[in-house]
Amino acid sequence: MDHWYTFAIIALFFLGIQRFLYKVSAERGCNSAWTSFSFMGTVAFLSTVLFLAMDETVRSGGFLLLVALVNSLTFFAATMSNMEALKRIPAGVAYPIIRLNAAIVVVFSIFYFGDDLSGYQGIGIFLALGAVVILARDSEQKDGSDGNRKLGFLFMGISILAGALASISSKFAALYTNKMAFMAVSYTFATFFAFGFRKKAQPPAANTHHKDALIIGFFMGLINLAGFYCYLKALTTGPLSIVTSITAMHFVIAILLSALIYRERLNSWRITGIFLTMTSILLLRM
Repeated sequence: MDHWYTFAIIALFFLGIQRFLYKVSAERGCNSAWTSFSFMGTVAFLSTVLFLAMDETVRSGGFLLLVALVNSLTFFAATMSNMEALKRIPAGVAYPIIRLNAAIVVVFSIFYFGDDLSGYQGIGIFLALGAVVILARDSEQKDGSDGNRKLGFLFMGISILAGALASISSKFAALYTNKMAFMAVSYTFATFFAFGFRKKAQPPAANTHHKDALIIGFFMGLINLAGFYCYLKALTTGPLSIVTSITAMHFVIAILLSALIYRERLNSWRITGIFLTMTSILLLRM
């Protein structure tokens, strides 16, 4: 089995659990910036320690700083808007729509990197995107006020664009710089962004005791450290279009955990979408 595919599948599971913790943070009314601060600070600290322990070198410090800055800005924006959207839109609706960023990444990868896809892999990508559309089928359901839903969809739009740019910048980092150094610098930048945003992300009804946010963010960081590193390892030799299509389906794990723990319903559309997701993962291996 190709190593990049194995790393992509591992990343899929880790990132799925991490995404579920976004839902936990939203359900507990946590300040999104404080959760992000703890999450990103944990990854920044641990990746810096690991980079220093590995005693590796960085080829181009300037390129590392540039790609890390772009990645941290876009990833921070995607993370914040994701958690804010989950406060207004059910996880079963928000996650699939947000993962439409995979379509942007796939198109970019095919035209820029010239990904050479087999027929089965092309069908797998098509099914993966189809699963996203099907899982978003019930997005018209009413939850809360109309204005609240509109704001939720605005946050999802921001997350789609920012998430796509974060994935693309990750590919360049995986190819041209040290992965652990990239994680250390990128997450350090993002930690400062989160700290600077902590007051603006505090709505009147939010939990003013930040212990929950810090604890949830800490466990997010531990899981993301493993998941994002596996994602970068997969991107080193694997096609961006396929690796992104696989990892983009991590929301299925978050939906299943949300259904199990928060009793969010699994209707026929969502079950169909999950089935297509599993089928596409198998096809993307061929």
